[in-house]
Amino acid sequence: MPEPILAVKNLKKYFPVRKEFPNRITAEVKAVDDVSFTIEKGSVLGIVGESGCGKSTLVNVVLKLEEPTAGTVEFDGVDVFGLSGSELRELRKDMQIVFQDPFWSLNPRMLVRDIISEPLKVHEKMSANDLIERVGQLLEMVGLPRQDIYKYPHEFSGGERQRIAIARAIALSPKLVILDEPTSAIDIRSQAQILELLKTLKEELGLTYILISHDLGVVHEMSSEIIVMYLGKIVEKGPAEQVFLNPAHPYTIALFEAIPDINTDGVEGIKTIEGQVPSAINPPSGCRFHTRCTKVFDRCRTEEPSLQDVGNGQCAACHLLASSKTVNGI
Repeated sequence: MPEPILAVKNLKKYFPVRKEFPNRITAEVKAVDDVSFTIEKGSVLGIVGESGCGKSTLVNVVLKLEEPTAGTVEFDGVDVFGLSGSELRELRKDMQIVFQDPFWSLNPRMLVRDIISEPLKVHEKMSANDLIERVGQLLEMVGLPRQDIYKYPHEFSGGERQRIAIARAIALSPKLVILDEPTSAIDIRSQAQILELLKTLKEELGLTYILISHDLGVVHEMSSEIIVMYLGKIVEKGPAEQVFLNPAHPYTIALFEAIPDINTDGVEGIKTIEGQVPSAINPPSGCRFHTRCTKVFDRCRTEEPSLQDVGNGQCAACHLLASSKTVNGI
């Protein structure tokens, strides 16, 4: 059996809402609410869902960029939340992130040489010549010439800037790389090239990816496993191909139906999910999707569904699947 590199159990992240006067907590934003999953070494986990569903908050807590409210995260057998500051800093060599917009994630005042070498200076003891050599190698690995080390970010296109961000992320030879909307800020042609680059690097370096994206086509292309989130909860998960071929949760089905194809007749032909995403401060009782679901019935409004096995490693949290075996979300 492949070894899990990341195990997330019952993870919660609530943000307090304070009243200005008097200064006290009056409510909580339940951004991530009791989420559990594992990732095997060498796999790609895709996380999808509408804006505000908790995708980015989830990975920020996994990296401990945000403090968790409850739950555990184990990375390569190590309890991430139990580490001290120096231990966590050492662990982060193996956990890197590529952000959505390379224009804002790269310091415009720094040369490419300094942007990419910054993590090497923090974690590795290298001479100036060795740093230059290593940065040059990293640029070539992402498809850029060595001489670009003496340029500034504004001298590159969006796709080239994202290559620089990727070079920085792999500088320390990490085990896990989180890709937060890595292609959304660049043109279509560059998107395809970046995806091919990420596939190549994954094979050459033995990387494991977490891919966050609104683009279901990108998730389908890259992912081996998929998680569908809605309002802080996992509503469906399983092998990517299985979920895309046979989505089980009404929300997943609605997401896939909203993808336009060659037969879509203008904007009017695009299917949308009716209604608005409810507030994470006061989420609906029962199933959180019931206020927008076309298949809702009385039980959905009062009882929260648990993840249930629908076969072939696929799980979904829906009362329509009540006859299936209930699982614990691992």
